Amino acid sequence: MFNLNFDIYAQKTPYIIVDESRLINNLTVLSEISRKTGCKILLAQKAFSMFALYPVISRYLDGTTASGLFEARLGFEEMGKENHVFSPAYSDDDFDELLGICDHIVFNSFNQWERYRKKAEASGRSFGIRINPECSTQKHAIYDPCASGSRLGVTAGNFRADLLDGIEGLHFHTLCEQNSDALEKTLDAVESRFGEILYKMKWINFGGGHHITRFDYDIELLIRCIERIRDKYDVQVYIEPGEAIALNTGFLISSVVDIIDNGIKNTILDTSAACHMPDILEMPYRPEIIGAGLPGQKRYDYRLGGPTCLAGDIIGDYSFDAPLTYGDRIVFCDMAHYTMVKSNMFNGINLPSIFILDKNKKVVPVRSFGYGDYKSRLS
Repeated sequence: MFNLNFDIYAQKTPYIIVDESRLINNLTVLSEISRKTGCKILLAQKAFSMFALYPVISRYLDGTTASGLFEARLGFEEMGKENHVFSPAYSDDDFDELLGICDHIVFNSFNQWERYRKKAEASGRSFGIRINPECSTQKHAIYDPCASGSRLGVTAGNFRADLLDGIEGLHFHTLCEQNSDALEKTLDAVESRFGEILYKMKWINFGGGHHITRFDYDIELLIRCIERIRDKYDVQVYIEPGEAIALNTGFLISSVVDIIDNGIKNTILDTSAACHMPDILEMPYRPEIIGAGLPGQKRYDYRLGGPTCLAGDIIGDYSFDAPLTYGDRIVFCDMAHYTMVKSNMFNGINLPSIFILDKNKKVVPVRSFGYGDYKSRLS
């Protein structure tokens, strides 16, 4: 599945390398959906904010979407196309700045809309309300905005149709790494609860979580879903994938720094789940490693862990064909999204350097980190 086309020993570990050709393959899939349906597709920067590649991304997508002020500034400065933002709540200072740089601003409540309505309507921007269709389709509780009591989105029972003057769109985000059948089910719930409202709107945003570039994703069903809503309600449809843009484009390369046998062969790496791959602990999930198998599948079993003092900084249990030794390189797959944007320097652990494998198979350095980056975040 993975032909790396670069020497994993050529750079100091840990480092992340993003394959531009793989990225373009994903972007081509998304661009074709946009061409067929008229849907506008935005990069969800919360998943992938590697702005060194924004010039490439901007050739295929319509713009960016943000979940906070700094993401919005990044999209405005580095992409320069449509710029959207949603936040569970805006502060006065943030909202004033967002008005100057965002095309669409989505409110999480009618309280916030009433608070900022006067400023909003004077700005000439487009404003929307995030809705909660109360339709859970996923198994990751931490990423389920439709869970009972969720703080995200307005439910049908709390919707204020009397305050819609000035609101041009509806936004929902209910999916996480899911296929289009989950979107179809969600749209049934959206229409059931908010269909009459949709007739009054200019646009609808289907949010993210659409795993469009995964090998088994049903693209034709997605197209039918977009066309169904577009044609029935005469609205502009937006989707804002993040993971689908960077899926299977990046690799995190680390080194073995020690092996400790305390009844389990614990292999300490120079990369950390807690610092560099936090979704391993949050979701949780087990990342794929090139050449490794499940425990017992191959001859030699190891538990891989990070260099922090956190006892739970465990990446997972794996097996290998040959014994691991000091200096061996471990290559983690699918490490472009939700890694760089969520990494941290807990314990003073350095961040992975960042490289691009360009379309000519040249390794291009983008950024390295050091003590100055660590110290600058502290007081």
